[in-house]
Order: sequence, then C-alpha cells, then structure tokens
Amino acid sequence: MVDVAIIGVGLHPFGRFGPKSAIDMGADAIRAALADAGVQWADVQFAFGGSFEVDNPDAVTSRLGLTGIPFMDVYNGCATAATALSLTADAIRSGQYDLGVAVGMDKHEPGAFTSDPVDYAAPPWYGEIGHFLTTKFFAMKINRYMHDHGISDRTLARVAAKNYRNGVLNPNAFRRKPISEDDILASRMLNYPLTQYMFCSPDEGAAAVVLCRADIAHRYTSTPVYLRASTVRTRRFGAFEVHASWAAVEQDAAPTVYASKAAYEQAGIGPDDVDVIQLQDTDAGAEVIHMAENGFCADGDQEQLLADGATEIGGPLPVNTDGGLIANGEPIGASGLRQVHELVLQLRGQAGERQVPGNPRVGYAQLYGAPGTAGVSIVSL
Repeated sequence: MVDVAIIGVGLHPFGRFGPKSAIDMGADAIRAALADAGVQWADVQFAFGGSFEVDNPDAVTSRLGLTGIPFMDVYNGCATAATALSLTADAIRSGQYDLGVAVGMDKHEPGAFTSDPVDYAAPPWYGEIGHFLTTKFFAMKINRYMHDHGISDRTLARVAAKNYRNGVLNPNAFRRKPISEDDILASRMLNYPLTQYMFCSPDEGAAAVVLCRADIAHRYTSTPVYLRASTVRTRRFGAFEVHASWAAVEQDAAPTVYASKAAYEQAGIGPDDVDVIQLQDTDAGAEVIHMAENGFCADGDQEQLLADGATEIGGPLPVNTDGGLIANGEPIGASGLRQVHELVLQLRGQAGERQVPGNPRVGYAQLYGAPGTAGVSIVSL
C-alpha cells in the first residue's frame, strides 16, 4: 500500500449564493484545488464526488472538461465528505491511480434538516409532525450528556461564541459576526437545552482536494501534506443515537469512538500528537461530546477546558479554528473537505489571522452523520 499526499485544496465560500448551482460551486472548488496543486484537469485520473442534494455530482465534469475519467458519487449523511476522501485515498493506496480529486458540494434550503422517515422505518406522520428534526435529536443527546457528566449551559455558549469569533477571521465563512455568550444563552430556545445560536445552519458551498501518490508529491509542491488516516465507521447495537437509545440495556460507544481509534491506529499516533482539531459541531453540544469521543479529554473535563480557553486558537487544544459548522453552516457534502482545507492551511502556516501558533504538524478532522456514521481523517507534514 502506497502513502497518499494532499497537494491541493480548494474551497467555494459557504453561505447563500442565489441561483448559482451546487454543481457550479463544486467546479469552482475543483478549479481552486487544481490551481493550488499546480495541475490541470487533464492530469486528473479519477474523482469521487459527495452530495446530499445533487443526485449526479459527476455533472461537474461538464464544467471542467469531458475527459472520460471515472467519477463516482457517494452520499453518507454528514460523513459524506469523509467517505469521498477515504475512497479517493484508497484508490491511490491500492495502486490503481496516481492522482485524483475528491469534491463535495451542496445547496440546502434554510431551516432544520429533516430525515426521510422511510429510511428509518417510521411512518410518514412521524416526520410530518417534527419528530425527525435534527434539532430535536441533538438536543436529546446533549441533554443526556450534560446530566451524566456535569456540563453547564454556559459551556455550550462558550463553544458557540468561540466558533463565531473564529468565523470572523475566516473570509469564506457564512456567519462572520461575533455573538456573546450571554446573547447565545438568551436567544430563542429551539430544543432544550440548545438555543438558536447554538446550532449550525444548512447552507451552500463546496470544497475539493487533490491527492496523489506520496512518492510523486514533490513534483507538484514543496509542502505536501500527507493523509495518514481516513476511516469511516457505523454504529453498533446499543449506541445512543437517533431513535436507538432504547435498543439495548447495555450501552455501546458511539461510532465516532470506533472511527477515531481506527484512525489513530492507522496513523500510528495518539491524541497527544494532534496540534489542530476539526470536530463536527452541528450544535455546540456536539463539539463538547466529540472532544471526548475522539480522545482529547475525558467525559466531563470539557467544563473546565472551555472555561480555561483550551480550545481557542491559541490554546493547547485548538478546535474548529475556521469557525466550524456553527460559523460556516453545513452544505453536507462539502463540510468534511472544508475541514481538510482548513487543516492543510494550518499545517502550511497559511491560515492568516486564525493561524495556530507553534508550527502545527498534525491535524485531525471528525464528522458525524445521524443516525450513526462517523468519519475521521488525520493529516500531517
């Protein structure tokens, strides 16, 4: 198995862009990634595209050039981008290709995500009356976690306020206005204990990465970033996930725990080796939970870590330096590649005002897709 390097990253800003299609955003992201890598579309041997809204992401080739390459489409909930990245990397690792592209793109309407009840064996009326709103599920999950591990509402507000501050420093973010902890706590309650400003918003955007065999990366760039691990895992029986908390008397760990352990093993490192972190923060509570599930702290330690500023850009555990989902919003297919885009900039020292000090060398990205899929990627210099 050959090693894989990231030689280019590209991003279409996240937000609202009128009539512009997700496919056009995806093409723009690929063009930016190709320019960053110093390669041409004709050099690309294959691609994986990820999207929730676009049922044929390979239509992006019509914008870039009909070169006849294999272009495979994937959708895996909020772990879509991690899946596209993993499949692209695996195709290179196997020796089938030398250079490929992973791209994610989506264009969502405003409002909370809902789930198709058919996919979850529930009657249609269940979703129609609001029981499948993502706000409800994530609120249930953090409410239980807060009860079990002594997490306060103030800690949730600290997570959100930190991500809004980081978004101010990110010219590609959807929300670029700071919001105070008090204003976050006082905002409209959506699903207890989560208020309006503790949630991300579905929106629009795209991101892409160019990957190649590690042994040829220096043909294209003097600063390749190596993809050390890319894993995807699903839930096990008893995991506390969407409408499954009743499934077993004995509770099992969340899929993130298994994806994280597999990624650390694949990369040959542990949490203490990570310098900059991107975590799924669909809501402020998700970031809190994922800090522990990915091994960066013990359950309950988040209360003091957030109070001490540990997850700030200048702290020992910088989390979501680009503002995360809370500031960027979530076009599902693009989110995980946005995370990788940020990590590559951080490791290159190109993140501008939000640059983590101390020359970070290892980056970590995690995605979680309800009802129970997780993806983890680890990159390093």
